Parts: sequence; C-alpha cells; structure tokens
Amino acid sequence: MTRRSMAALAAGLTITLSGLASAPAQAAVWSSCDQWGTWSNGGYTLYNNIWGSGAGAQCVWANSATNWGVWADHPNTGGIKSYPNSTRWSGKRISALGTLSSRFDVTVPTSGVAFTSAYDVWSSDNQHEIMLWMNKYGPVGPLGGFQTTATVGGHTWNIYRGSNGHNAVYSFIRTTNTASGTVDIKAICTWIRNRGWFGDVTIGNVQFGYEITSSAGGKDFVTNNLTITAS
Repeated sequence: MTRRSMAALAAGLTITLSGLASAPAQAAVWSSCDQWGTWSNGGYTLYNNIWGSGAGAQCVWANSATNWGVWADHPNTGGIKSYPNSTRWSGKRISALGTLSSRFDVTVPTSGVAFTSAYDVWSSDNQHEIMLWMNKYGPVGPLGGFQTTATVGGHTWNIYRGSNGHNAVYSFIRTTNTASGTVDIKAICTWIRNRGWFGDVTIGNVQFGYEITSSAGGKDFVTNNLTITAS
C-alpha cells in the first residue's frame, strides 16, 4: 500500500490533527484518519490510536481483520506519537491458557524513522504490560533496567523490567530484527510468572502494532498478515 495509491483512492478525504493537514487514507474494506478510529471484525479490533503529543497525520486501513496497515507522517521529534494496533481479548488466567500465540508478517520502513513493531500484552486489570519488540529502527529504547538475555517463546530477547508510573512494564527486545515469525505468548507469560514478577494473572488484551516516534514525510507500515490465537 503506497502513499501514491492511498492518495488516489482517498482523494478528498482530509482531517486536521494537531494543527497539521492530514494524509490520505487507503480506500479498503475500512479506513480512518480519525485520532481514535476503530473497527471490529472477526474477533479483532483495529485502532488508529494517535495518543502522543506533537503527533502529525496518520491513517489506518484494513482489507480484512488480519491484513491492514498504516500511513503515518509524524515529525522527527522525541516521544511516542501513536500505537496503531490490532487487538484480541484473552480473558484467561495464565494457568488456564490452552494456547496464546501469534503469527505476524509485516513490511516496514527501515530508514528515516523511529519505531518498533511490537506486541503489547496486558493483564486484565492493566497493572502489568508485556512488550515484545519484533523489530526496531531509529533512536528508541525500552523502559526500566536490563535483567537478562533469554530464549523463550521461540525467540531470543534482551529483557528489561520497569514502570511507566501507572503499571509494571516487561520489555522483551528481540536481539535481531525480524519481519515475520510465530510467537508463543503463553510461554513468555509463564516465564515471567516463574520468575515471580507477577502471579497467576488474567491476560486481557493482546495487541500487535507499530509504536511510532517519528516518520517524517509519510511512511507506510503494512501488516501483511496477523493472527492471534487464544484459547
């Protein structure tokens, strides 16, 4: 989904966000340039989710629940601007999980940007947040202090632990970038529990998306396929 095709298919669609003229949206099954635009389909909810200060324009589109993308033009300044994502609910304690896993395949920019392609897994009370960074580009870094390097859930990670002032954050930063793969999220939750960092918590929202700090000039982030399996 190129910027040119987005412009051609969504001519005339504009918004104003943070005082800036907006970008065009991809005319697909669903699209939105609204700050909090949402769309639910097939057990997933897609969020545009432009939440950070100093954000520019951003539009999200979907061909299906598992194939979607984002065009974003955020200035080259510090601070996270947005986390466009797809979310699926679990609602089970770790000990009761049958399967909690995900398969992803993305096409992302690799220069002139600062962002991560990341899972954001929450306890149902929003007191614990597990971030799984599958790739990262530009000057971005995790919260908290380095704990260890471990292989769990099908990948090798540098693992950090900290707090954002509202909830505990456990950041798993893949040691090398990847644009596709399968992640055993249940195994990661069990690993954290076994270390005593939290108990038998109930897993709530399981999200995957792009935590974007900067994408000046307009960049495309395409989720070719994303499936989250929870049972």
